[in-house]
Amino acid sequence: MKALVIGLGGVTNGGKTTLAKKLKKRLPNCDIISQDDFFKPESEVETDERGFKLYDVLDALYMEEMVKRIRNWMKSPASSGVVTEEPPNTCDSVKNTDVYILIVEGFLLYNYEPLNELWNRRYFLTLPYEECKRRRSTRVYQPADTPGYFDGHVWPMYLKYKSELEENASNIVYLDGTKSQEELLSCVYSDIIQELKKLREGNQQVTT
Repeated sequence: MKALVIGLGGVTNGGKTTLAKKLKKRLPNCDIISQDDFFKPESEVETDERGFKLYDVLDALYMEEMVKRIRNWMKSPASSGVVTEEPPNTCDSVKNTDVYILIVEGFLLYNYEPLNELWNRRYFLTLPYEECKRRRSTRVYQPADTPGYFDGHVWPMYLKYKSELEENASNIVYLDGTKSQEELLSCVYSDIIQELKKLREGNQQVTT
């Protein structure tokens, strides 16, 4: 039994969650972990001098717990509750595979070093400023965004972490979040299928 861990990171409102759910419907033995599930309660999130809650930083998240959750899944993916039925649109070449796939989606996946040794593939969704701000304005958050929050905290933190990523990380596939979900799904799905084929061929070589 093998595990394939896929990172789906990037900008807020870039389509990460939607894409992860679409991939799960297409891929065999697939499960999802969302970084949003590891936010600290509001009372533990720092507030800056402007009154902004600093949610878009690593310190706002229980990152150690997230790593632990992923590692536990990797140790025993079959017991994680993942559905093992073949999705109806699964590519024939990976049907009946013994590989389990975990998609981890979130906005700060690749700036936390303990996570970086776990990825098999890493994707990063991007958006231009205006489109990101427009999408963000249509979403309802708890707590709600305060006036100036996007420009004062969200976007600067995205640029900061993206810059760090570009300086220090390699083997990341950047995706244009303005493309349709169908295009993004096709691109990432095809790429993951190739990874599954490599794993399968590797297994066959070991057994022969």
